[in-house]
Amino acid sequence: MKLPVIKHLIEFIEQNDADFVLETIETLEALTEVSSLKDEELDVIGELISNMYGAVEVNKLIQEGTPKKEALNGFMQRVLGAIDK
Repeated sequence: MKLPVIKHLIEFIEQNDADFVLETIETLEALTEVSSLKDEELDVIGELISNMYGAVEVNKLIQEGTPKKEALNGFMQRVLGAIDK
């Protein structure tokens, strides 16, 4: 996951709606079923999906009242903590 990408997606969600991102996730997930995709292409799609899910999660925290910077930092700490385990 890349924090700059998640920040950009959060700005997009704030200007538009999280539903756009959720529908894009569904579209990308459907694309992963194409049998002719190369591993590198699947990796890129997976990275995009991960960043989008991250942005949706951070947006939920912001909607619940967590300040944006705190929500981003907390989310990234959880991600890094999960990787370390």
